[in-house]
Amino acid sequence: MKPRQPSLPLLSGRKPVLEALEQGVNIEKIFLLRTASGPEINAIKQKAREFNVPVSQVPVEKLDNLTRVQHQGVVAWASLLQYVELQAGISHVVEQGKTPLFLLLDGITDVRNVGAIARSALCCGAQALILPTSHAASLTDEAIKTSAGALRKIMLCRVPSVPQALDILRLNGIQVLGTQMKGSIPVYESDLTIPSAIVMGAEDTGISKDVLKRADQLIRIPMVSGFDSLNVSVAAGMVLYEALRQRVLAV
Repeated sequence: MKPRQPSLPLLSGRKPVLEALEQGVNIEKIFLLRTASGPEINAIKQKAREFNVPVSQVPVEKLDNLTRVQHQGVVAWASLLQYVELQAGISHVVEQGKTPLFLLLDGITDVRNVGAIARSALCCGAQALILPTSHAASLTDEAIKTSAGALRKIMLCRVPSVPQALDILRLNGIQVLGTQMKGSIPVYESDLTIPSAIVMGAEDTGISKDVLKRADQLIRIPMVSGFDSLNVSVAAGMVLYEALRQRVLAV
């Protein structure tokens, strides 16, 4: 049985994909034939870098599985959502007189987890999700449904990589809090009332080495002994609720 493909509008062919990028159409992901070359391919890669669009180089079988039309080695998923640059997102929040509370999703590839995190983030007052272009879930209709529509309401900031996101956050005076099972600080002892970016990592590998090295704090959720596993979306909800408690409920 073939795997179910995400329900996203498809663009096929070199010129249609390049024109969509040039016209500012939001693209979720681009698939390029590994052996594809030429001026249009180079232009697509350049525009994808410019707009932080994920590009995956794949065999022809993958492209043929996505579409039956003539694809010329290029297929793209048009996005159902809007993305903004991280710096623009930070500036927007600050200009509104709000204290930034962002979530950086580091290696989370399950669309249902991303959807559930977005739902909790919106309910707890976070303004944005930060989504790297690599090792990240494609935000399909399933993610939107899981989020109960939150992905359409919360700001989505797409960045080329986690290290670049950390650079931008630090330059804007936003503390980076890495979540880790053995983090040195219980979440309720961390000051979440100041500008903060909470990093949630994949359930199997956790947060990346870059976050471990550069985070201002590594925080943990205290748990009873004998069991130390939480779904990442549940963990995100618990950390976010503590931020809500500190920012709103404790006032």
